[in-house]
Amino acid sequence: MNHPPAGSLRMTDPVWLEGAGVVVTGAGSGIGRALARRLAAAGARVVVNDLDAAACEATGQDIGALALPGDAASADGVAALVSGALGHLGSIDAYFANAGIETGADASPAAWERSFAVNVMAHVHAADQLLPDWLERGAGRLVVTASAAGLLTMLGSAPYSVSKHAAVAYAEWLSVTYGDRGLTVQCLCPQGVQTPLLPGGSVGEVVFGDDVLAPEQVAEDVITALHGEEFYILPHPEVATFYATRATQPERWLRGMRRMQAELDSRSG
Repeated sequence: MNHPPAGSLRMTDPVWLEGAGVVVTGAGSGIGRALARRLAAAGARVVVNDLDAAACEATGQDIGALALPGDAASADGVAALVSGALGHLGSIDAYFANAGIETGADASPAAWERSFAVNVMAHVHAADQLLPDWLERGAGRLVVTASAAGLLTMLGSAPYSVSKHAAVAYAEWLSVTYGDRGLTVQCLCPQGVQTPLLPGGSVGEVVFGDDVLAPEQVAEDVITALHGEEFYILPHPEVATFYATRATQPERWLRGMRRMQAELDSRSG
């Protein structure tokens, strides 16, 4: 089947994904794997990336995509990924910056550095590589997987919370700066999702309870959001309410979070 080039369609057209060239990082498991599979099913031409080469190759074989394993957090790694993807796709219409890490209670200098490298600088390096072409074309889409932790907080993991806040802030800055020049930026901020990053034990019970989504559900929500240009993609709609409370009633918000922290402390004490 011959598909129209993505550049000939508005990115709000429901069929723009057909034939579009897309890259998904962190595609070896979790949200990235589910998203890559769903994008391929929608007719996109997909390149997948993951630091875990075996997992990356498995996803590629599963969906008929080109696998380009490597480090999507380093400048050189992203340059190699974009170069390889362009060689295969011809053009990149959308880039899903999905790779992320969560270090839990480890707040060592190394944990902070790696968290910022993967959760923030990966997006910066991607934008550096992609923006010149997208701005020249007047079209391009960057979907940043942040987290509800980037809008709220994450108990027990300072590096994750702070780096995800930075990821949201950078995505917002890109949207403000280039949104009128053809760049669409969307920020995916789920709460609990059944992935390798989901905290277990008391943290998972206190923070998420039973409200944990399958990666496939999150992928469906992303596909729906790709038919529009809304900045936030919130698979857990209640996050919007929590975010509004945090902004308008900060003392109430902080008291509530302290109560949750106290419950967590009592379980671990």
